[in-house]
Amino acid sequence: MLDAIVRFLQSTGIAQFDWRNFIMIVVACVLLYLAIGRKFEPLLLVPIAMGMLLSNLFGSQVFNAEEGTGILYYFYKLNKMGILPPLIFMGVGAMTDFGPLIANPKSLLLGAAAQLGIFITFIGAIALGFSAQQAGAIGIIGGADGPTAVLSATMLAPELLSAIAIAAYSYMALVPVIQPPIMRLLTTEKERQIVMKQLRPVSKKEKILFPIVVTIIVSVILPDAIPLVGMLMLGNLFRESGLTDRLSDTAQNALCNIVTILLGLSVGASAVAETFLTKQTLFILLLGVIAFAMGSAGGVLLAKFMNLFLKDKINPLIGSAGVSAVPMAARISQKEGQRANPKNFLLMHAMGPNVAGVIGSAVAAGVMLSLFGG
Repeated sequence: MLDAIVRFLQSTGIAQFDWRNFIMIVVACVLLYLAIGRKFEPLLLVPIAMGMLLSNLFGSQVFNAEEGTGILYYFYKLNKMGILPPLIFMGVGAMTDFGPLIANPKSLLLGAAAQLGIFITFIGAIALGFSAQQAGAIGIIGGADGPTAVLSATMLAPELLSAIAIAAYSYMALVPVIQPPIMRLLTTEKERQIVMKQLRPVSKKEKILFPIVVTIIVSVILPDAIPLVGMLMLGNLFRESGLTDRLSDTAQNALCNIVTILLGLSVGASAVAETFLTKQTLFILLLGVIAFAMGSAGGVLLAKFMNLFLKDKINPLIGSAGVSAVPMAARISQKEGQRANPKNFLLMHAMGPNVAGVIGSAVAAGVMLSLFGG
C-alpha cells in the first residue's frame, strides 16, 4: 500500500516540477490574457496559448517529440508534413475578394515592396549567426502571414518552429500597435490627406480568370510557391465561379476553423521549455518585430516614390497594408486616413496591397524554399 502511495505521489505534477515549465506556463497565461482580455487575435492566440499550456504542464504527455507520442504531437505531424498551412490558404482564398487588386494593378507593387522586411531580416539573421535555412524561415515573419511562416519554418528550420510561429502570430495581433507610429513617421499630414479616386468595377470574368492566370504564372516562375499560392487561388475560384458555393462556404468556415484549431494547438504545443527558452528565441522575437516594421515601411516608401511619377496620387498610407495581415492592416490604413481627413475612404484601396501581400509572402516563401530547401 505504501509503495502505491509513493508511486502516486511521484506521478503527480508537483513531483515533476521544473522551473522552465513554470515560466512557459506563465507565458501561456499571458498569451491567453492578450487573446481574451485584450482581444488580440483570439482565434489564433487562444489555441496557440492552450497548446503551449497543455504541453508544458508538469508531467504532461500530450506532446512528446522524443517518443513521437501524444495527441498534440499527432496534430504537429500534420504541420510537419506541410498539410495544414495550405488548407488555411484555401480558406483565406475563399474569403478574399481580389477585385481591388484587379481594379488597381499598381497595388501589386505595394504588396511586393512590403516584403522588404523579409529580405532585410534574412540578412540580419545571418549576421547573428543563424544558418541560411534558419534565416530564411525567420525572415518570413516580416510578411505578417502566420501559415506561411509556419510552413517555411517546418520545411527550413523545424527546430525554430514554435518561436517563429508565436512571433509571427503575436506581431499579426499587434498590427494596430506597431503600424500607426511607422505610418505617421514616414508620411506628412498632406500625404495622409490624399483622397483617391473610386476604383473601377471589376467584371465576373476578370475575377474568374485572375486565380487561374496567377497560378499558371507562379508555377512557371516559382514552382516551390505552388502549395500556398495554388491553394489560395483554388479557394478564390470556389468563391468567384458562382457554381461551387457549398465548397466555398466549407473552405472559409468549417474547414478553415478546424484547421486553425489544429494548427494553433500544434504550434503552441511545440513550444516546450527545453527548445523555447533559449537565446535564439529572443533573437527571433527581436528580428520578427524588425521584419514587420521594415515590411510596413517598405510599402509606404514605395507609394511615396511612385507619387513622383503618377498624375493620380496614391495615399502612402495604403502601402503599409502590403503586409498580409488581412484585413486588419487595410483597416489601419482606413483609420489613419480618416484621422487626417474625415472624407477619406481608403479601405477598398488598401485592400489591393493587402491581398497582394498575401500572394507576395507566399512567393517570398517559395523563393526561400527554392534557395535553401532540402
